[in-house]
Amino acid sequence: MTALPKRQQNRILREQRILDAALTVFSDKGFVGASMDDIAAEAGISKPTLYQYFPSKDELFTAMMSQERDHMLESFEYPSASGMVAELHAFSWHYAEIVLRPDMLNLARLIISEAQRLPEIGRAYQASGPDQALAGMMRYLERQRDAGRLVFDDTELAAEDLWGLILSAPRNKVLHIPDAMPDRATLERYIRNGLRVFLRAYSTAPDADLASLATLQPPTSAETE
Repeated sequence: MTALPKRQQNRILREQRILDAALTVFSDKGFVGASMDDIAAEAGISKPTLYQYFPSKDELFTAMMSQERDHMLESFEYPSASGMVAELHAFSWHYAEIVLRPDMLNLARLIISEAQRLPEIGRAYQASGPDQALAGMMRYLERQRDAGRLVFDDTELAAEDLWGLILSAPRNKVLHIPDAMPDRATLERYIRNGLRVFLRAYSTAPDADLASLATLQPPTSAETE
């Protein structure tokens, strides 16, 4: 594979630095409190340079959320030879690792607190994050249904069931009680049980899929980062 020109490599690295800085600032100050000056300072660049990459705070927020969503959906967008059950298992852990990160939890808390006064902020968060993640899950589940591995009538409800079953209880708890972060054993308990329930409800071969699930081990922390 031909290496990218140095200038292009530098641009990619700088854009990533900006997105990392944006997440740091948004998760610390919320959407309203964050400024492009803050983000430029966190990224170690000038404000005019920041605007060359992202013309507005809205566009930067959307790009930041899209990046996290894309990381979450990697197991679905780049299928492996291991099959559907392994992909669902890998997605579940990617999802858990991302939405339970302290910065993502703090961002969610701040957005919730701002949304009552400024509903458009809540809508922007929902549209660029959860709604797009749900759409990616729906595309994957529809591919599995078309391949004869799953059966359902309502794709959206099937996708909502999936992420509700695997993590909603521990995530809701830690959103309200920050020191109630679940350990990996607790995550494994919820993820495995959630996938068992999902496969019993939607798999066309539940016994075989449940047997496959039983062979899978939780990834190490490094594998899900």
